[in-house]
Amino acid sequence: MIVKILLFTTFGSILSLVGGVILLFKKNLSAQFSLVLTSFAAGVLLATAFLDLFPDAVEQLKNQTGAGGVFLPALSGIVLFFLFERTFIWFHHHHEDHGAKPTIWTIALGDGVHNFIDGVAISAAFLSNPGLGLITAIAVAAHEIPQEIADFSVLLAQGVSKTKTLLFNLGSALTAYVGAITMYLFSRQLEMYLGVIIAFTAGQFAYIALSDLIPELHHTPNRNDTLVQSLTFLGGIGIVIITKNFIHGV
Repeated sequence: MIVKILLFTTFGSILSLVGGVILLFKKNLSAQFSLVLTSFAAGVLLATAFLDLFPDAVEQLKNQTGAGGVFLPALSGIVLFFLFERTFIWFHHHHEDHGAKPTIWTIALGDGVHNFIDGVAISAAFLSNPGLGLITAIAVAAHEIPQEIADFSVLLAQGVSKTKTLLFNLGSALTAYVGAITMYLFSRQLEMYLGVIIAFTAGQFAYIALSDLIPELHHTPNRNDTLVQSLTFLGGIGIVIITKNFIHGV
């Protein structure tokens, strides 16, 4: 199990650096596809939260606190991520200034904490159900790619060298392993709280999609771009549905 957890943590967090690497060499190309990736990620995150994580959390918690037990941890996920953004001036996207000036260290710290939580989420999902773990890893990767493009662009704009930018983001991405391994090592002690952790993750995914990703898409003035983004948003939802049905059919 630990091998699968580490493998898909790599897929979810480390390989997401590809977006930032593309920015280092193809700035115009990454900017062109950033909003498309954003719309796709929003669809994947919402579908994963509502079609996979919430139902699994309900199933886990129904014999402990009842189905209604998912609401408090989900709300906690939303509130915690709101506080992170206010505390670290940490935005998933920086296409506009918004009057905030994130520093190198607030970006690195915010990303590090975020990736740690992503690692915990992937590990908890695998411990609950390998199929759920796979879909959670896909959701993490989907929203990490446009986030990394945004973070790379901010660091480069502040005069950080390409090498240091890559090292900063690689270091923060590695915290996903810390989260995944920590969750696995304490899985026996945390087994009864898996439903709570999964509900928390669902709240986190919903918040990121609705607060950070979708608002970015509303700034698109071009009708053709809006159509493409709408289709990729629906495509993200479709990918989760297809993957879920495929896993259950195997």
